[in-house]
Amino acid sequence: MTTADLKYEITRAIDEVPETVLIEILDYLKQVKESPKEKINLSRHLGLILREDKELLKRLAL
Repeated sequence: MTTADLKYEITRAIDEVPETVLIEILDYLKQVKESPKEKINLSRHLGLILREDKELLKRLAL
């Protein structure tokens, strides 16, 4: 997917989000924009781990 395709899909998704969520999305995008690249990569990797190991984490929490 090209950058133009990604931006188009993001715009389409934003158009379908309730208005109350738009401020949160904007705040998040501003935060990402101001964060150092290393911190962004760390957050992305952590999110990936959490998504992949969701069931394992649930079992460990019990």
